[in-house]
Amino acid sequence: MRILIVAAAILAALPHSVLAQPIVESTYRPPETVQRVAVLVDPKEDRLQVLIISGQNSYEHDWTGVNNRLRTQLQDTGRFDVRITEDFDQGSLAMLKDYDVVILNYSSRWNYADAEQHLWSPQAFQALYDYVAQGGGLVAYHSSFTWGREIPEYKRLVGATMMPGVSRRAPPDAFQIELVDREHPITQGLRRYQWSFMEDMYTNMVFHPDAKVRVLATAFEDESFYDRDKISEKYPAQAYSPERLAQMDGINESHPQVWVQSYGEGRVFSITLGHGPDTIQYDGFKTLFARGSEWAGTGEVTIPPYDKAAAVEP
Repeated sequence: MRILIVAAAILAALPHSVLAQPIVESTYRPPETVQRVAVLVDPKEDRLQVLIISGQNSYEHDWTGVNNRLRTQLQDTGRFDVRITEDFDQGSLAMLKDYDVVILNYSSRWNYADAEQHLWSPQAFQALYDYVAQGGGLVAYHSSFTWGREIPEYKRLVGATMMPGVSRRAPPDAFQIELVDREHPITQGLRRYQWSFMEDMYTNMVFHPDAKVRVLATAFEDESFYDRDKISEKYPAQAYSPERLAQMDGINESHPQVWVQSYGEGRVFSITLGHGPDTIQYDGFKTLFARGSEWAGTGEVTIPPYDKAAAVEP
């Protein structure tokens, strides 16, 4: 696959201490997926009502496939009834009030560093803020952190965002998630370590100073992830030489991947995992996502962990 590196000049000028992932243009598109389609739930069932806000994302994300799989997985727990909207440009508080939990699977840019982006109306942003502040549950999901960096209130709502020149995504592959807080209802009874698969590890995210987050899980960014025999053309060799790696902030350190926080009267569950429909079918992700969604909507967790996510009894 031919990849054009559009940030070479910027890369050369950046100080080593702030060097992050170069931005590339690519012909890559996610493969089409064939999945089970979630069917409607009997309205008489007492389930939490969930709305996935979507409609746009960056070029490497199969967001339609992800939406379908998230919907199916949540409904399969028997705890949720899920709807999806691909048009929130004029969203309102009255619309959101019909739901117990809102999930954001949206990114405003085709490429992470594009100057042009598609933002909702100011009224829609305010509706989202008011919904959560008045007690609504929010799940900030994967791409939620790749935009909004110039919107202070959005950044406070989700807790943190990726910042060009500071943040980066470690090469997508399998890596371990460490549950550093297993006392929270979401993580109680889970194994200390969970695996992700073909995933993005977000590193050096910039947290809003007023977001009082409680970190539940971290991941360790090892410099060996950038070995040339392990990574693709998306990570150009000149950007990840041993000398540059030694100067990168946050290398060989742990970085938050899952956290919770309050926003007014509402609860926010933030999870950076979830790159594609193939990565989210494993027990660790399914458990964290379902339990995090339930907690955001109710403040409690009743959903048991999937088999491989559960702590092993002594």
